[in-house]
Amino acid sequence: MEIVTTIAPIALALIMLGLGASLTVQDFTRVVQNPKEFFIGLICQLVLLPIIAYFLIIILKTPIELALGVMLIAAAPGGVTSNVLTKFADGDVALSISLTAITSLISIVSVPYVVFLSIELFDITYVKKEVSMLSISLKMFFVVTVPVLIGMIIRKLADNFIVNNMKTINKISIGLFSIVFIAIYIEEWDSIVMFLEKAGMIAFTLNVTMMIVAFYIAKFFATGVAQRRCISLEAGLQNGTLAVFVGIQLFGNDMIYMVPTAAYALIMMATSVIFVFILRRQT
Repeated sequence: MEIVTTIAPIALALIMLGLGASLTVQDFTRVVQNPKEFFIGLICQLVLLPIIAYFLIIILKTPIELALGVMLIAAAPGGVTSNVLTKFADGDVALSISLTAITSLISIVSVPYVVFLSIELFDITYVKKEVSMLSISLKMFFVVTVPVLIGMIIRKLADNFIVNNMKTINKISIGLFSIVFIAIYIEEWDSIVMFLEKAGMIAFTLNVTMMIVAFYIAKFFATGVAQRRCISLEAGLQNGTLAVFVGIQLFGNDMIYMVPTAAYALIMMATSVIFVFILRRQT
């Protein structure tokens, strides 16, 4: 786990830097101009997803050592991957970027809150005692919020260069995301094989359930097809690198509790691509 412990914070900071470089002030002001779809997506991602994860843990009788990992990935809002796939699905890319931007900033509070609430709900005792909600929020601030702000400043100073190279920036972000999880699978393959069956089941169920639920909620409340596609993908695609970073703060080098995060990251890429393919065939 030493490689993952080292590269995860760096990869997350670089990914968030790339996210910041893709943002403009309009991505935030757009929320005020068109709040309806944004709040539907926000509620699906930050409220409904952790609640569904909690009930699935109970229904599927997920082992307690995996339960917190499930809640951790459920709490980590989507990153740039959701923006890319929303574009492929002919969804509302502007809405996707706005959701990613706001939820990424909110995550420095929402992720620690969901995680520490889960610790109480499941009466978990194996987490490092010295770790506090405040300390995780502060660490997340420096690897999430600060890089986003720096990225936005770079975008402001070198707008033409960033716009012309946005595809490359997105590819680098997805590549960094992949490197973190390849490292997890290489370093801890034996542990993953032992628990992948149970963790894989709940990860798959949570991912597919959330995309379907979000799609139909958006179908009922949102204004159009593009918005439904965006919201469903935003709700199903989580920021695995962020979840790994927070998990390292909680568990140190103990890989078993990170298995659901790795399983979800692997599964969500496959299911989301299939989901996008189905959506594109409907057009």
